[in-house]
Amino acid sequence: MYIGIDLGTSSVKILLMAKDGRIVDEVTQEYPVYYPKTNWAEQIPEDWWQGTLNALKILIDKNQAVKAEIKGIGFSGQMHGMVALDADGKVLTPAIIWCDQRTADECEEITAYFGQEKLSELVGNKALTGFTAPKILWIKRHFPEIFEKVAMYLLPKDYINYRLSGDYATDFSDASGMLLLDVKNKCYSKPILDYIGITEQQLPGLHESYEVTGKLSDELKAELGLSQDIIIVGGAGDQAAGAIGTGTVSEGVVSVTLGTSGVVFAAHDQYKVDAQNRLHAFCHASGRYHSMGVMLSAANCLKWWTDQVAITDIEVALEEIDDQITDTVFLPYLMGERTPYADPNARGTFVGMDMNTSRKEMTKAVLEGVTFGLKDSLDILKDMAIPVDEIRVIGGGAKSIKWRHILADIFGHKIVGINTNQGGALGAAILAAVGDKVFTSVDEATKAIIKTVDAVEPDLKKHAIYLEKHKKYQALYQCLKTYFEIKQVSN
Repeated sequence: MYIGIDLGTSSVKILLMAKDGRIVDEVTQEYPVYYPKTNWAEQIPEDWWQGTLNALKILIDKNQAVKAEIKGIGFSGQMHGMVALDADGKVLTPAIIWCDQRTADECEEITAYFGQEKLSELVGNKALTGFTAPKILWIKRHFPEIFEKVAMYLLPKDYINYRLSGDYATDFSDASGMLLLDVKNKCYSKPILDYIGITEQQLPGLHESYEVTGKLSDELKAELGLSQDIIIVGGAGDQAAGAIGTGTVSEGVVSVTLGTSGVVFAAHDQYKVDAQNRLHAFCHASGRYHSMGVMLSAANCLKWWTDQVAITDIEVALEEIDDQITDTVFLPYLMGERTPYADPNARGTFVGMDMNTSRKEMTKAVLEGVTFGLKDSLDILKDMAIPVDEIRVIGGGAKSIKWRHILADIFGHKIVGINTNQGGALGAAILAAVGDKVFTSVDEATKAIIKTVDAVEPDLKKHAIYLEKHKKYQALYQCLKTYFEIKQVSN
């Protein structure tokens, strides 16, 4: 048996997987996100820990008959968040998480110092507001007394690893999103560290996602009622772990995640970088590399729409929509945007409504707008000559057959379903099983566990209409970009 811990933005999900990939049980515990100022997003690491510990206790208590068979723990986790610890391992400040946008000035500073071409050579990516390095620089600029006390910077899932094992460890896939890792060569980038003013000793050790980094501590084993040794593997950033959970490990397979954020993820054997750095160039949990486009608001656009505006619940809203394609366009930039524009000032917008525009048409425009944003990333993959032979979709939004049809029609591709929607938690458990030598590789494990089950074919007539609507969608951002900048300055 293997435990997969998926430390998400709104909750931690923990599942128990048998070595054949069968899901035995799962438990979820929620915790809050705090937005103390415009563009800020923070969480309390202790909330993560208490949620994880409670979920582990519940899971093990419910499965007493098989608890002695538990052999390993793997992780999946929200990326980029900054957890700052002192020399005693105590948290010094709330964690600044992935969707926080406060570091625009620090990103400009880093880019101006190195130049975009050199920065791409060093770490393979742009300096983006969500990444970890600009957050460290922000702490240095605004809270120098805290900066001086920091002995260790951890990513969110790695803080949970630390609490479980006492070890400071991370993996290459999650570390790729720090803007501190030389992604191509899989080592920390000394020029970046030197500029920010930190040392490699303040960063966790680097591992492949399936490598054993430690064991569950004796104290935790006693608290959880376990007696056997339990290995802990490095785990992966949520999208890389989710790709393991969808079997997206070989070239030609692309996964799309419709979660809080939206992700287009493609695995490839060799290191590749988009010439304009529009996509993230990261290490993959399989030991290879991947390219990834990220929208900061995807399924949460639908949640925002139904919670704040539509006065209905998500299921009713989805049931209302029909096949009609209207002129209404929605820009899904409720938290700014990352791919392809890297614009923290961008905002959500409806355009093209008239007196006859209905709620259901606006709901469909929300789904279309998110999908157009995902298509932006898909088109960049094609520009990079990365093969797109099969598209798999996961996440909360993937449960809607209507949204899957919209994906197929806008992409012009068949959308393939798989035999699980567990994503990151399953990927984390699979990595633990690989670490325990149940499988010889991640590839072998995913081929044994993940199976395709169904598909949604595109309507090519609708695809042609959507191609024209996508052009309008793209033009709208360019028209409104200056307005977004002015609006931000006026706040």
